[in-house]
Amino acid sequence: MTNLAIGNLLEFCAKKSGIQTIFATRCQRDRPRIPPMDIATLLLFSATVLPLIATPGPDMLFIASQALGGRTASGLRATAGVCTGYLVHSLLVAIGLAGLIAASPMLFAVLRWMGVAYLAWLALRLLRSATKPGGVDVPMAQERPAFRRGFLTAVLNPKGMLIYFAILPQFMTGGGNPALQAVLLSALFISLCGIFYSVLSVVLASAGRRSTLNPRKRQWIEGVSGGLIALAAGKLATG
Repeated sequence: MTNLAIGNLLEFCAKKSGIQTIFATRCQRDRPRIPPMDIATLLLFSATVLPLIATPGPDMLFIASQALGGRTASGLRATAGVCTGYLVHSLLVAIGLAGLIAASPMLFAVLRWMGVAYLAWLALRLLRSATKPGGVDVPMAQERPAFRRGFLTAVLNPKGMLIYFAILPQFMTGGGNPALQAVLLSALFISLCGIFYSVLSVVLASAGRRSTLNPRKRQWIEGVSGGLIALAAGKLATG
């Protein structure tokens, strides 16, 4: 083959390669972007988890106990703390530690009984305060501890992590990015919890403000709140 023929062949190959590169780039650019999840799946997920969110559990009972005194801010702070605890659960799932906890009966039991002990301690203090006609040992509607207590109530409940194993995978499609789908579903779940618990806090706080807080009413509210938290501890221990 002559040098001229070789040169023409190389030039043809170069042009062909360039055409293929341009064509591939254009195809990638014109390819429709597939959303990580469609709206129908997100709506179905919301309809599935909303009954679970509305079912009274340790977190809801604790938030109710904080808002029952007539202070919306305490209920909202408790809600923020609980949702932050849910965020920690989703992060644990993302890095794989939640799977280790769920697979280890010992770790699961330790974390669960720590939550039970913490809730039982809160309930005991409220119930003791409710039996005293004088000063309040544990102000039920303290705003600053409400966030911390809500956070601990949620994060020490390992059953909250199980939703990420039992429900989320059922709504994840094989064609999308699994990590992105998990983030979207987790964010939607936490947002729904925040909305529902916030509305619950406002409603209970409004009901509590309808009458003045006299000593007898304070004792009644603290007794009911302590009972709610004790019920939350019982559900966490047995449920």
